[in-house]
Amino acid sequence: MLEASLVYHRGDVVGTIASLDSHAPADNYSDCFVRDFVPSGLVFLLDGRSDVVRNFLSLVLKLRDQQEEVEGHRAVAKVMPASFRVLCNEEGEEEIHTDFGDRAIGRVAPVDSMMWWLILLVAYERISGDTDFTRSRECQRGIRMILNICLQDRFEIFPTLLVPDGSFMVDRRMGVYGHPLEIQSLFFGALKAALAMLDDADPDNQGVREQSAKRLEQLVDYVRHYYWLDDDRLNRIHRFRTEIFGYDSENALNIHPESIPDWVSDWLPLDAGYLVGNLGPGRMDFRFFALGNLLAVLFGLADESQSKRLMHLYDQRWDDLMGMMPVKLCFPAMQGEEWRLKTGSDPKNIPWSYHNGGNWPALLWAFTAAALHAGRGDLALRAREVATERLAANGWPEYYDGRNGRLIGRRANYNQTWSATALILTHKFIEDPSTLDVLSLKGSDKA
Repeated sequence: MLEASLVYHRGDVVGTIASLDSHAPADNYSDCFVRDFVPSGLVFLLDGRSDVVRNFLSLVLKLRDQQEEVEGHRAVAKVMPASFRVLCNEEGEEEIHTDFGDRAIGRVAPVDSMMWWLILLVAYERISGDTDFTRSRECQRGIRMILNICLQDRFEIFPTLLVPDGSFMVDRRMGVYGHPLEIQSLFFGALKAALAMLDDADPDNQGVREQSAKRLEQLVDYVRHYYWLDDDRLNRIHRFRTEIFGYDSENALNIHPESIPDWVSDWLPLDAGYLVGNLGPGRMDFRFFALGNLLAVLFGLADESQSKRLMHLYDQRWDDLMGMMPVKLCFPAMQGEEWRLKTGSDPKNIPWSYHNGGNWPALLWAFTAAALHAGRGDLALRAREVATERLAANGWPEYYDGRNGRLIGRRANYNQTWSATALILTHKFIEDPSTLDVLSLKGSDKA
């Protein structure tokens, strides 16, 4: 499947398409998505095919300059494309068509693409040793431009990154606007990666290095304190006083105890914990989002104790968070009036489907890596055993439906490339845990 999904440009492999399903209803599933290519890229790196990843990184870096400026925006900051495809024009010449969100459902710019690009760039240098590329003028300029987008001043004082609904893997309206955990984990990873990649000898890098290092320190302290939820933290939130002014207020964000959902206190084990899905003034989204938590463990945003307690949550709530096809994207699903209001009555995001509580095999590699990183190899083996036979038998679906992930997704495509590459990576990580070094960002900065 991986070989069949290859995308060529001028004779070189530059990516993999999202799905080989010839009946895929959405036209863009024949694109190469930056986010989706990451597990493919890691497989290529571990298989000694670093040239494929370099071709991809180089092409996406060039495509960044193709984003059109919006009228009325002066010197608009350019993100990296969500996806691209290679087509032939009438003269038989190859052309690359990009999507910066202008063709996507909801027309939302992909915030996460540039962060995934940076993380894959670090992995590429670690495996290939190709500093001629990673320290080239083009790459260094690209890193600085990404940091300038993420670090630019905004009308807020939080160290977390503000993004709109639908700007990352959850690319439909799901009430995740603001400061979703997945973006914060990726932001942390991107800052660490950038500090590892920026050339000390380049004077143009000095200012952005210093700013990145300061922001990184603030981000870690903020997320570990304010996003973390365990029994102790839940009890303190339950007894929060509100409308308290001053620097010493424990309830600095004015979270109202009445906003704690009924399901939380019965569901959260006493010796477990997780990072909540979103946080902002007067708002705490208590939903559990898998990828943000798993990346926080893998990249080191969560501390050692938090990582172990998160894995204990998976152990104790396996049926809810893993089920019959790992890994559930978020828990619990929105239902009833909440679903209607927060998703806009999105028929694809009905309860326990797609991004609203669906199970995504594409997340299997992140779970495996996080479990091994936290010393829970038993959970990694269990997840692989659950997924291996069923995924192949079902034709590599994009996602699964139902509270326990039993049903193949109602609108899921088959032969989804990153469903396959996630399983390949899972096997590689389990068979040789040292391969995790390609993703570990601990100690990667030189600030």
